[in-house]
Amino acid sequence: MDGNKRWVSGDLQHPDRDPDRREFVAQKQEPFGSVLACIDSRVPPELLFDTGLGDLYVMRTGGEAVGPVVTGSVEYGPITSGTPLIVVLGHQRCGAVEAAYKSLRDDEPLPGNLESIAKALRPAYQQTVRQGGADPVDRMARAQVTLTAADLRSNDALAPLVKKGSLAVIGAYYSLDTGKVEVLSGAPY
Repeated sequence: MDGNKRWVSGDLQHPDRDPDRREFVAQKQEPFGSVLACIDSRVPPELLFDTGLGDLYVMRTGGEAVGPVVTGSVEYGPITSGTPLIVVLGHQRCGAVEAAYKSLRDDEPLPGNLESIAKALRPAYQQTVRQGGADPVDRMARAQVTLTAADLRSNDALAPLVKKGSLAVIGAYYSLDTGKVEVLSGAPY
């Protein structure tokens, strides 16, 4: 979050982005965090957290949709190298969430494999519809983050690490307008 504060203020350090760092991590990596973010080109985790080479494992899918391969990729850092943090990062004006919302609302499947994203986001859509209120696409983006983080926190491989306190799974939301990351769920005490 300190890196995000630097991103918001424009006082960037650009850490770990030089040949010495490249040589240091060439043989082994020990990222301090894993980020599951959207594919949106405006939401690059390494930049908006002002991190560098070898600092983060990053997985990106449309709307943070998950399935077995993505979940396995998220599990990789904590299980193999003790990475202590997972951040599920949604964002403002998410096109994947908007497309899924409209598809599910109108009962019109999306073309090709885009439909798999809509299906993965169905629980967030259903929660959004139940709760009602203004700006359903934004509420659905936030719901997707919270639900995905909760699912990861309680999955068979990660739950024991969360329980013993060696892993935190955070749900967060990125504002395209301000550059700020807001923690929605799972902040360690």
